[in-house]
Amino acid sequence: MEATKPVFLKSADEALFREIKHKAHDIVRQLEPQRGWQITFKAILFPALFVAAYASALIWGEHIRVLYGCYFVMGLLLVIIFLNQIHDAVHGVLWKKKWLNELYIHFFDLMGANSYVWRVRHTRLHHNYPNIMGWDSDIEQSDLARVFPYGPYSKIHKYQHIYLPLIYPFYLLNWLLVRDFKDFFNKKKPVWKVTQIPKKEYYKLFFFKAFFLFYTIVIPKLVLPISWGQAIAAFLIFIFTASIFSLIVLLSPHANTENEFPLPDEHNQIHHPWFMHQLKNTNDVTHDNWFTRFFMGCFNYHVAHHLFPNINHVYYPEVTAILREEARKHGLPYRSYPLWYSLKKHYELLKQNRMPENIFEETM
Repeated sequence: MEATKPVFLKSADEALFREIKHKAHDIVRQLEPQRGWQITFKAILFPALFVAAYASALIWGEHIRVLYGCYFVMGLLLVIIFLNQIHDAVHGVLWKKKWLNELYIHFFDLMGANSYVWRVRHTRLHHNYPNIMGWDSDIEQSDLARVFPYGPYSKIHKYQHIYLPLIYPFYLLNWLLVRDFKDFFNKKKPVWKVTQIPKKEYYKLFFFKAFFLFYTIVIPKLVLPISWGQAIAAFLIFIFTASIFSLIVLLSPHANTENEFPLPDEHNQIHHPWFMHQLKNTNDVTHDNWFTRFFMGCFNYHVAHHLFPNINHVYYPEVTAILREEARKHGLPYRSYPLWYSLKKHYELLKQNRMPENIFEETM
């Protein structure tokens, strides 16, 4: 049985949101004839580059620098494929046919992450309830991190601003080999509030995890004159590169001191509408160029994605222009910060939440 979900207020803002949504879809229809090709082109190009980098590792990987270089490129491409294709496929906007989106999502399984549980975490929890403790599973990930200001406290959190940046390179290793299994087998995890995991997904979990480790570690060791240590080192380069690259993207729009972390009241009510909740708890990144648009899946336009997840990322720049104008006209809390500033504010959040209360505050 599903848990009682947080409820957002109903207000006149909903009419404004519908108006903005109508304008957003209008601009997409105008741009689709000249920009839609990019979606298909990138959906073919980036996976092909990943396969090419892996094949190059197997062909020329006896030169250890080549092997490590190829695995470094694979780490970058894993994140690029996630941002440009898998992220859109899970929202059903990569292809027009539903079955093609469903098929494409399995690239995530091939790259080590479980697609079923991530879809639940991302679309049913994070998108609906960003920054709400117990419901945003994209933030609520580890007992080592105290991101929510009212989250459970442990003495180790006093030093989280020191040790967390040092273990961030292990982020994907934890996701692929620990977190997915916890979500499947620990029924206290947030995913169990909104789903019952089908039995067949357990078989897929173990099959794809084994296949991922087999082709990234075992096959190179079998076909190349390298040691097990070198094969594992290449794998770790792959994971560390993808972890750092992905966290630059994932940490900037939500987990910082500029965004709110609201608590539902005793009636499980959030005291603002869903539309305003997204604006108060999501920020954009000001950096925008051909690289962020083509390779980074327009990650810097994150507010548009949260408001309109059924629009492909190639249209976010124009959709965001509409959102900015409406925010200016109606006084909406749309925000955009430089990347370095967002990451700095994430670090400040770790420092701020390392203690359960303000130790300088006196009780009178």
